[in-house]
Amino acid sequence: MKSKTTSIDLPPARQPEPRWPALVAVLVTGGLYAALPEQLSVGPRWLMFVIVSVLACPAMIAHRRGFQKLNSVLGYLIESVVTLFLLWSVTKLVRSLPGRQATPEELLRSAALLWVCNVVLFALWYWRLDGGGPYARLKHAPHECAAFLFPPMTNDGRKVAGEHWAPRFVDYLFLSFNTSTALSPTDTPVISRWAKILVMLQALLSLTIVVVLGARAINIL
Repeated sequence: MKSKTTSIDLPPARQPEPRWPALVAVLVTGGLYAALPEQLSVGPRWLMFVIVSVLACPAMIAHRRGFQKLNSVLGYLIESVVTLFLLWSVTKLVRSLPGRQATPEELLRSAALLWVCNVVLFALWYWRLDGGGPYARLKHAPHECAAFLFPPMTNDGRKVAGEHWAPRFVDYLFLSFNTSTALSPTDTPVISRWAKILVMLQALLSLTIVVVLGARAINIL
């Protein structure tokens, strides 16, 4: 069940990707969710933060000890938990509009918090799934089976970024931010079909949160 990391012949100029940005992103989603109004959260507002924190500890230990499969399973579990909480809260927020159960200020604050959670969550999914995940991207160079064509992966981009460039979490965060802001990936073409579906889901959630909920809150100010 546990697969321990063996020695990997890394290509020149390629170093293992630090995991602290992804860990910070997970904790940020839990903290933002805890700031939602009680009526929009699933259970106590602190529940999601506690769950992801508890799961993140063994995930980091598994990564440091080289148990790749266990780390990946825990990572998928963390992101699935955040996804379920986010979708449930967006649904509750939409249902609260007709009855005006929330004040305009709460709607605006909730929309902003959920929008940021949406950006961070999909950045985590893209980072986890693209090219087989962070372990596969480290082992295989150049970036194989890519779901996204980042500019440094093109012929012209490699002249600037280097032959062995590979995306890291910040690159996926930038991609996710652009998708939620412009409702499209902007400078990064989407290649894989599963990635196109995720991008459409993210854009749909962003459209729901920003346009529908934000506009409704402003109208009743």
